[in-house]
Amino acid sequence: MQLNRLVVLIGLTFVLSCTNSNNERVVVDFDKARDSDQNIDNNTKKEVYIAIASMTSPKETFIYYGDLIKYISQKVGHPIFIKQKKTYEEVNMLLEDSEVDFAFICSGAFVDEYKKRKIKILVAPKINNDTHYHAYLIAGKDGQINSFKDFENKSFAFTDPLSNTGRLYPEKKLAELGRDENEFFLKTVYTYGHDISIQMVNRGIIDGASVHGLIFDYLSEHQPEKVKNIKIIEESEKFGIPPVVTPSSLSKQKFNEYRQIFLNMHNDSSGREILNKLNIDKFVVVNNKLYKSVFQLKKFTDNANKK
Repeated sequence: MQLNRLVVLIGLTFVLSCTNSNNERVVVDFDKARDSDQNIDNNTKKEVYIAIASMTSPKETFIYYGDLIKYISQKVGHPIFIKQKKTYEEVNMLLEDSEVDFAFICSGAFVDEYKKRKIKILVAPKINNDTHYHAYLIAGKDGQINSFKDFENKSFAFTDPLSNTGRLYPEKKLAELGRDENEFFLKTVYTYGHDISIQMVNRGIIDGASVHGLIFDYLSEHQPEKVKNIKIIEESEKFGIPPVVTPSSLSKQKFNEYRQIFLNMHNDSSGREILNKLNIDKFVVVNNKLYKSVFQLKKFTDNANKK
């Protein structure tokens, strides 16, 4: 398995997190803290707003995205304010309402929003010379769970209702068994963070979960104690890597400006340094065909849920 540090951003939504329940989860909207944190004049007319889906905790998200956002801000010559939201749906709503210039979202959220023709793909990261990732089904290392069917009458963690690896993929596994989650699992929870799901399995709080493979790989390499009690029981097919997207209403001029900044990051020393820290080769132009397997998965689960 290979580690990919952003997509712990991009996927970490480009692709980690830390809390125990929906009620206890701390959600930070960096936009609300902008005066104290960044000393920006509220009346400025040239602000850039971006959204980040919470695949990781607010603290970890800021750590991973901080240098990248600062770099983009310097290139556009305007301050950038981050709107981090708890759910992928909330980020999609920001895109629909054109409240942000661009956003880092997951593949499942992209497919859900793309069908409405409300967004456009700006770029996607290439990591280890690839633009794909996998879902991992995980369980306690010392338990008797060795396949998805062994989760019957066990507890299971989903990530987000729109998550590809954290919701759609296990939905597919249920459909293949011809089972309903309410009668199959003993208990289910939504963690709203892949690393939270991983921590809950590692601590024996939950029997299993379906998580973003790149995030698991990141923890395995950099914080192995957080996965020491876990085994991977299944790896999914390839999925298109989570993209950076813009509202469809964004002007062509801004779209092209942002795209060129991302595409040229690897060509200058400061951009290259940031990408190296994130384990990203470079950002590339992709189209919706990259997400064919995600579209197919979404269609399959939608049809299964209608039966």
